[in-house]
Amino acid sequence: MSFTVAIVGRPNVGKSTLFNRLVGKKLALVDDTPGVTRDRREGEAHLGDLTFKIVDTAGLEEATGDSLEARMRRGTDQAIADADVCLLLIDARAGVTPLDKRFAQILRKSPTPVILAANKCEGGAGQSGRMEAYELGLGAPLPLSAEHGEGLGDLYDALAAFADGFAENDEEQALEDALADDEAEGFDPDAPYEPDLEAPLRIAIVGRPNVGKSTLVNQLLGEDRMLTGPEAGITRDSIGIEWLWRGRRVKLWDTAGMRRRARVVAKLEKLSVADTLRAIRFAEVVVIVLDASQPFERQDLHIADLVEQEGRGLLIAVNKWDTVTDTQATLRMLKEELERLLPQIRGVPIVTLSALTGRGTDKLMPAIERVHTFWNARVSTAKLNRWLEGTVSRHQPPAAKGRPVNLKYMSQVKSRPPTFAVFSSRADEVPTSYRRYLVNALRETFDLPGIPIRLFMRKGKNPYAKKK
Repeated sequence: MSFTVAIVGRPNVGKSTLFNRLVGKKLALVDDTPGVTRDRREGEAHLGDLTFKIVDTAGLEEATGDSLEARMRRGTDQAIADADVCLLLIDARAGVTPLDKRFAQILRKSPTPVILAANKCEGGAGQSGRMEAYELGLGAPLPLSAEHGEGLGDLYDALAAFADGFAENDEEQALEDALADDEAEGFDPDAPYEPDLEAPLRIAIVGRPNVGKSTLVNQLLGEDRMLTGPEAGITRDSIGIEWLWRGRRVKLWDTAGMRRRARVVAKLEKLSVADTLRAIRFAEVVVIVLDASQPFERQDLHIADLVEQEGRGLLIAVNKWDTVTDTQATLRMLKEELERLLPQIRGVPIVTLSALTGRGTDKLMPAIERVHTFWNARVSTAKLNRWLEGTVSRHQPPAAKGRPVNLKYMSQVKSRPPTFAVFSSRADEVPTSYRRYLVNALRETFDLPGIPIRLFMRKGKNPYAKKK
């Protein structure tokens, strides 16, 4: 979770209802009685491709004199201080109250960014109260209905604008975490990759409804397979399905029942985000199943983007291939579209198959295993630095403020996915376009298709110098 959002506001404006909607489960009690939420509650929220920590602050009952001020500060000060963004919620049907103004006054003095939202605007209700909210001095209020799920697209846009800024800070933290993992796990980029055959290969099969995920899963778990488990040789539980493939343990996250949510706004493509994210996070390799007659809809690209963000290996399975007449032209078109639409993960393997007839399904597991090997790839420090020298000599990084940017040293800091650090005294002045050039060159030189590659620019001395 990259950032923290605190929902603040007076009692009974819908804070807990919005909290429950974003978290996806009823962790907070919801009632019409003011002050039902006595404690701060925290949860992992999902909105589109955003994942963040959300805090539901305690509602405040109406009071008078100093007690009101004291209780307001006790209930909000810590939440505001800890949050990256505050979401001030008002009841649009009730209009702006003196207590709303008190909250706004506190937030205007705080350095924490604020999003103002007018709740209970379902069906266009509460417009007069929403217009009143402009007087709070916190910008244009977003119209929301936490109960009915309306306005979440606008909330996504508002939060995404902040998330972009937090992502820059997360990059530095991600590298620190990677270096810490390196130290803790004894990661050695010079050691060859040896697969752990005792650990199961974890796969998620995801995609839009009705593309043939269920049929494909049934083909993979056919009667000719050696299956493990207490009944009929197969184990099905809330985690997944286990079986043996060529003597190797495999664990499959079966999302065949995943359906679009009926009440999610069209802007978020009505994607069952929670189900998809759970599957992606479980997996090491994610298979996105497409319908050959309707490839690459926006929802497919959204799922692929989530896979890249979570750092998992990716493979495309094009189902219903038996219905395609000109297979060569269609496959060529698919590859071109994939390169154009997913430039951040070049070379994603495509497997064409028919889950119904079984034709081509025998190619899927070997392709998954290859992606898993790429995902675990290690490149020796010596090879990397020879590569860096040659790559930079062919195309120097742009000068910054008239001064050259020198890339001094490079090392792989972890795998799963392959993560690299490039050290430079002017790391923050290496443009995104040049980083992209390095990533694409890495992928091509060391044969790393279909997996995310993390590349961090690092200031200061080489942390591996002491190890030499």
